[in-house]
Amino acid sequence: LCSSSRVIMGLLAASLISLLLATCESNVNLSPFHLHTTMWIFFFFFQDTGLHYDRYLREVIDFLEKDQHFREKLHNTDMEDIKQGKLAKELDFVGHQVRTKLDELKRQEVNRLRTLIKAKQDAEGGHEMNHKVLLKQFEYMNHMNPHTFEVEDLDKLIQSATNDLENYDQKRHEEFKRYEMMKEHERKEHLKNLDEEHRKDEEQHYEELRKKHADHPKINHPGSQDQLKEVWKESDGLDPNDFDPKTFFKLHDTNGDSYIDEQELEALFTKELEKMYRPNLDEDDMTEMEEERLRMREHVMNEVDTNKDRLVSLEEFLMSTNKKEFLEPDSWETLEQAPAYTDEEMKLFEEQLAQEESNLNQKNSDLQKQKEELERQQEKLNAQKAELHLPLPPGHQQHLPASS
Repeated sequence: LCSSSRVIMGLLAASLISLLLATCESNVNLSPFHLHTTMWIFFFFFQDTGLHYDRYLREVIDFLEKDQHFREKLHNTDMEDIKQGKLAKELDFVGHQVRTKLDELKRQEVNRLRTLIKAKQDAEGGHEMNHKVLLKQFEYMNHMNPHTFEVEDLDKLIQSATNDLENYDQKRHEEFKRYEMMKEHERKEHLKNLDEEHRKDEEQHYEELRKKHADHPKINHPGSQDQLKEVWKESDGLDPNDFDPKTFFKLHDTNGDSYIDEQELEALFTKELEKMYRPNLDEDDMTEMEEERLRMREHVMNEVDTNKDRLVSLEEFLMSTNKKEFLEPDSWETLEQAPAYTDEEMKLFEEQLAQEESNLNQKNSDLQKQKEELERQQEKLNAQKAELHLPLPPGHQQHLPASS
């Protein structure tokens, strides 16, 4: 891999300063930005941010990164300046070639959005879209000027990416909760369709699977001395008695940027997760495994990441190893001990599903009535056409005038 990396700019209002997408670009030899804990950039190895303007975001930052003046400003910009939009103002000093390319990117993005909106309108029968919804699609740019990329466009892009990405983990939790509730709903619906004997067998099988899943070795508290020593032994092949936090940090800073980022941190939990989840076993759900990984990462970040930049520096890591939570941690509460939803949430979810099903049935009923009405009108029209082409009865032939 080459050393070039792409930056995703964003400022999280409370703590997240930015996200950086690391990719390689052939024939380019740029050093990655290694800013310290007071800076606003870190490596974030995502293939896709999930934002509907992800490609536009990547391309804009990719071209800004190629401008020497802008790169230099990145190294000297603090959090408050970014919050106040001062970094975006540096766009005025970016080279003409980059500005021209940014103008082109914006025009392409505006056309892309217009095409998508038109397609959606056509799909909805030409109905006019909600005005607020329409503006929401353009909030990451100054849509009043669709031709040139200005300071306001960069500022809006930073702020929009920030707002959309800061709740990324929370959205993942919500999606997982819905996944779990749907799984339980479908299980109960399946039971309703069984007779008493088969229902009991199914319930018994379900409980057996739950017990199998819960029957696993002790789960070490994420980020604790016991957990890291197990990684040191099992993954690194080293003697637990020789455990050294500084050496451990350097071993698991896999990209060598002097920080442990979220992906590097999540990799440390693989051994713990393998105790609970094994692929291809009915009792183990891999979606639940990823939720458990996310919970572990969030917990360790809350404990260790003192400046809340979503990076763990060596200093932060070493400080954490002196805490009681590291040396004498509480037991870890796994997903089976901490359900993703409450009974009340499940009740509301099922009521919502029932309402959605009712609405869908009503729409189907209305469509069926419309179909039947159209068929009746067609039959009536066919009958009228048939009457117009009926032959006249005998003796009622029309007498044509004699030709001269």
